[in-house]
Parts: sequence; structure tokens; C-alpha cells
Amino acid sequence: MVLRRVRVLLPLSILMVSGFMLLSGCGSSSNVDFVAKYEPWRKTEENACIASGAVHRTNFIRARSALGGPSVCGTENPYEMSAALGGRISMKPPALLRCPMIPQVERWLADVVEPAARQYYGQRVAEVTVAASYGCRAMNHVSGARLSEHGYANALDISRFTLESGEVITVKGGWYGTERERVFLRTVHNGACENFTTVLGPNYDANHRDHFHMDLARHGRDGLMRICK
Repeated sequence: MVLRRVRVLLPLSILMVSGFMLLSGCGSSSNVDFVAKYEPWRKTEENACIASGAVHRTNFIRARSALGGPSVCGTENPYEMSAALGGRISMKPPALLRCPMIPQVERWLADVVEPAARQYYGQRVAEVTVAASYGCRAMNHVSGARLSEHGYANALDISRFTLESGEVITVKGGWYGTERERVFLRTVHNGACENFTTVLGPNYDANHRDHFHMDLARHGRDGLMRICK
């Protein structure tokens, strides 16, 4: 695989310099560098997901035009997900995700989050707050780092859960909050590790103190390794 260092400045123009793709603009103060590489598995995986019919378009899961972000950012067949479980759990703001992420989000909410809410709070979840989905940027917004999975619409950050009663459980306040908040959030976090290949939370670092990051990146030589922290 060939690594490419990419500079993103808005508004955009594109130049090829010494084999690298350089994106630059005039007079912008927004400047982000990241390192990226071409990974064929992403296209193959996305095509397989679409062909399988795993994602059904509804009023809550709508196809969007290609996210043709700068350079390697984006995905050709993104979806806007505004709710899960047939519309029962709202996602605000709506998340922009690639096809393989949609079934995993649905499964996590149905098999992990909902049972945990019923067990510890005796009620359902009405809404989850989306802290981030698609965004063409470096990991943790650190200039020079690898392109984030958010840049491929292959990641979702959740910062809080709103129950049917209106009670709100935030990752930031609840991770070290009441006993019930702590056990609920840890159950939700640990359960996410069964559905996603990367799950990061407050125990990982300060950048994740207020949300859970979940993605479907491939790790290790065979791509099967999971990271759960």
C-alpha cells in the first residue's frame, strides 16, 4: 500500500506534487494534514453490503449522493440515518454512514442498548445523540495523523442517550456518575465491542471522555483484530 500525505484547505483546488495529492485553496485558515492510503477492501465491502440488501431504504434511512470528499475521503453510496429500529429510536442529528455501518448500528441498539435500558431503567431509549459521523479529517483532529474512519463514513460517535421519560444519560457525566449510569454505560460500551471492530470510550483517552467512538476499520494482518478500550 502507498501512503499519501494530504493537505486539505477550503475552498479546494487539486494539484499533484511528487506523487502526492495536494489539496489547496486561497486565503483559508482551515488547514488539516492527514496520511491516507488506498485500501481496496473498502469498495469491495461496500458493494457486497449493497448487493446483499442488508440496508432497506425507509423514511429514516435514505440514500444520499456520493460523499466525494477531498482525495480519499468519502464513499460512493452513503446513507443518512435519522432513526433506528423502524423509527423508534431517533438519531440526532442524522448520521451519514456507509452501508456496512447501518446494520451494525441497528443490531447494537436492538441487542445491547435497548435491553440495558430496560434492565437498569425499566424503560426504552427514545433518542441517541450523534456527536459525529462523516467528516474528512485526521484522527483526533491531529495534523499529520492518519485519516480518521470518519473520513470514510465508517464511524459513529454517540454522546448521550435519552430515555422515554426524558431522562438523559451522558457519556461525559455518567461514566463516573451514579452506579446505575456507570453500569448502563459500561454495558453499552462493552456490547458495542461485539458489533464493531473499534470501540473507544472515556477509558481510552481525553479525546473520548464525552462519547463512544465506534467504527468498522480493519486491524491486524488479517483484518480481524478488534480494539475495545
